[in-house]
Amino acid sequence: MRARLLALVLLLLLAGCSSGGTRDDGRITLRFQSLAWQEESVEANKQLVKEWNAAHPDVRVEYVQGTWDSVHDQLLTAFEGGEAPDIIHDASDDLADFAYGGYLADLTGLLPARLKSDIPRRSWETATFGDGVYGVPFLQEPRVLIANTTWLRRSGVRIPTPGKPWSWAEFRRITERLSGRGKYGVAWPLKEPVSATLNLSLSAGGQLFHRGPDGKVTVRFEAADQVVPRTVHDQVNTDRSASPTTLGSGGSDTLPGFFAGRYAMVPLGFSYRQQIVQQAPEGFDWQVLPAPAGAGGLTQGVSPQTLSIAEDCPHKKEAVEFLDFLLRPPNMVRLALGDWMLPTGTQALRDPALRTTRHGWATGTALAAQLRPAPAQTVRGYPEWKDKVATPALQEYYSGAIGLGELRERLERDGNLVLARYQR
Repeated sequence: MRARLLALVLLLLLAGCSSGGTRDDGRITLRFQSLAWQEESVEANKQLVKEWNAAHPDVRVEYVQGTWDSVHDQLLTAFEGGEAPDIIHDASDDLADFAYGGYLADLTGLLPARLKSDIPRRSWETATFGDGVYGVPFLQEPRVLIANTTWLRRSGVRIPTPGKPWSWAEFRRITERLSGRGKYGVAWPLKEPVSATLNLSLSAGGQLFHRGPDGKVTVRFEAADQVVPRTVHDQVNTDRSASPTTLGSGGSDTLPGFFAGRYAMVPLGFSYRQQIVQQAPEGFDWQVLPAPAGAGGLTQGVSPQTLSIAEDCPHKKEAVEFLDFLLRPPNMVRLALGDWMLPTGTQALRDPALRTTRHGWATGTALAAQLRPAPAQTVRGYPEWKDKVATPALQEYYSGAIGLGELRERLERDGNLVLARYQR
């Protein structure tokens, strides 16, 4: 309770102790909470807000800085306290409870035709819950392999491309070939193992969550779901081709070892390229490779960043007009470049700035058509299942503490008990 009260006080301070609305002079003020954190991204967002305000003196947007670290709890406190921002930056896998809870506005009848047609249906599905659309997906991030180019060239292994990727079996063989003498072919940063495992498992045909005719979801850990976790487990525990010490690390934690030549490759989100550009030692040669492919090809799951409107916002029409401005193709490109991510908009994806080979942009845009909603996107109870069941089970399996059979039992038995409480 004390933590919640502190969060509410912080929110009130950020908001200036007032919610968006209409001032005495008739001017509308909308509060836009952004989670941009990289310097380039923050600057792009603030500049776009400034441009909007210059062109729309009667509808002023106030920029509010949020943080990814605490956004779910902060928003929940804000919604319950009636002090939520009007325009909300979040991720699609965080929207379900807010949408079903009535905190977010259904944008179905508010979105302009241009925006609806520019973003593909598969992206809209990530923000669709029931019959409503509760966010605009605008930035997305595939997982890729960041590789030491010099190391791979000297080894003579085949370099994969989006047109001819490695299979998961080939990837395992290659990492074993690259390993030895205290060096590893790959370092898996799996401090948060669930989303990485589930999203990459789509490439092998995995699904894990199965929705029945009654609409209820059950967990089934079948053969296709096991391809990716078995690969990681065997690289760590059988082949010794993956570093065991990075399993509890975040992506940034692996970069010093990568630069020092301990790992040939690191699977990371696409946006990590910015950190690599900033931190890599002079002369370090690296490249972006597609993640391995399986029965599902290069398909992988994503949870795009989203922009939503609070249900309590008194000026939804004006808020949507700001979203339409913010996500015009040239502006979407600016936001994508600032975050080192891919835009969802088809027009923005065609921009030459996002198709250069420099820093692997072309590899990323080649993967955009293969991105699908993350498997857990619309599963109620997923956060609890992830935290209490899947994360500890996967961590123990990857470290070799439990076998595949026990992993399956825990994901299915314990997981279905958790999900059942949300589907009564």
